[in-house]
Amino acid sequence: MNYFIGDKAFAAPSLEAGLYLVATPIGNLRDITLRALETLAGVDTVYCEDTRVTARLLDRYGIRRPLKACHEHSEQALAPAIVAEVQLGKAVALVSDAGTPLISDPGFRLVDAAAAAGIRVFSIPGASSVLTALLVSGLVAQPFLFHGFLPQKHGERLAQLRDYATSPATLVFFESPNRLLASLVDIAEVFADRKIAVARELTKIHEECLRGTATEVHGVFAARDSIKGECVLVISGTTTTDVLNDDAVARIVAAAASSFAPSKAAAQIAKLTGLSREDAFARVLALKHKNG
Repeated sequence: MNYFIGDKAFAAPSLEAGLYLVATPIGNLRDITLRALETLAGVDTVYCEDTRVTARLLDRYGIRRPLKACHEHSEQALAPAIVAEVQLGKAVALVSDAGTPLISDPGFRLVDAAAAAGIRVFSIPGASSVLTALLVSGLVAQPFLFHGFLPQKHGERLAQLRDYATSPATLVFFESPNRLLASLVDIAEVFADRKIAVARELTKIHEECLRGTATEVHGVFAARDSIKGECVLVISGTTTTDVLNDDAVARIVAAAASSFAPSKAAAQIAKLTGLSREDAFARVLALKHKNG
């Protein structure tokens, strides 16, 4: 089987039997790697979320391989059959619609089944909207914590954000354009004037990254008639400079007190603010007493 780059044809290599997790472009089709093209052209079957989406990618590079759907609703049922296919000596690929499989996409159950069966699993790395957004955000790139999509409901979303309020790691979330404004309001409530970035339409023609506080970024998006494209939210972690601001300390105390038992909350607060553990513990108890 061949694949094409421009008008040049390249022969696909013979592949060892196994499950190949292949990262695909997140927007710009030229971000596919040479190894990914070789793999997609060389496997016996390509399993994908949406055959129409993957067909467009394969057509772009002249690859003709059988496509079969494997998405969040069918993955668990299909896993035994896919494992059996590999055990018969076949090489199969798993791709998501965009980016790296398993990252907020199907694949975990299949990989788990493959590992349990003792068959080889290969990762073919490539594009990732998580890392792309982190790089352009202008925020500290490590440590970072990726959560995936925020909860859709307001109360659950607030609770989730508060769980991370005291984390020193840069936070990365996915969000749909339809919920972006509501999520920015909640982020402003929990993180106040902390720096954030919203990366949208990454690697595409209308790619943009807006930076500022959640309130500032919300104002920009709220002024638009519509918001299009999946978004990646990047939020700066708690820093030692927060201890200079009484309001910041109060927010950290409140977030920790609502998320942890008093002793664990005190330990978190002491670590993030420089307060003694005894002082932090007293503040947690005082807050809990005040709130009844």
